[in-house]
Amino acid sequence: MAKQALIVIDIQNDYFPEGKYPLHKPELAMQETLKAMAIAQEKHIPIIHIQHHVPVAAGEGLFFYEGSRGAEIHKDVMAAALDAPIITKQHADCFEKTNLEETLQSLGVEEILIAGMMTHNCVTHTALSPSAAKYTPKVIEPCTCTRDAIGHLLALDSMQVRGIEIVSIETAFS
Repeated sequence: MAKQALIVIDIQNDYFPEGKYPLHKPELAMQETLKAMAIAQEKHIPIIHIQHHVPVAAGEGLFFYEGSRGAEIHKDVMAAALDAPIITKQHADCFEKTNLEETLQSLGVEEILIAGMMTHNCVTHTALSPSAAKYTPKVIEPCTCTRDAIGHLLALDSMQVRGIEIVSIETAFS
């Protein structure tokens, strides 16, 4: 079996009801992600947190501003993997101008499992990234969400059409 890593993308406070950009059912996606994280830990599969930062200089009207409470990774997700590396990014593709590639290489990863937010943006861009191709990316559907149910389903379909495997928690780790 290929050595896997679980990449947990942008489960940050601004995506929850009290945040600046609440998503559709973020609590449910987070609870499913916590289940996936528990399985990963049980199987000694590395977990990597991804955190989006927007520079304050980017101007008003955005979210995930560096240093803000909204940009913090949700406390439950952090608590579930305190020792996991945190990779910060400023682009939708988690590989773009980050050290994700180097981290995966240092861990000997051959396959990435993707969980997180938003399905139509960072999840899709990361799964379809040219840098991700060599890692046979799989998206764990119940561990993702976006602004609405239709956008979520459209994003999943667009990834599947491009050859990305969309999986359940159970099949992700088998």
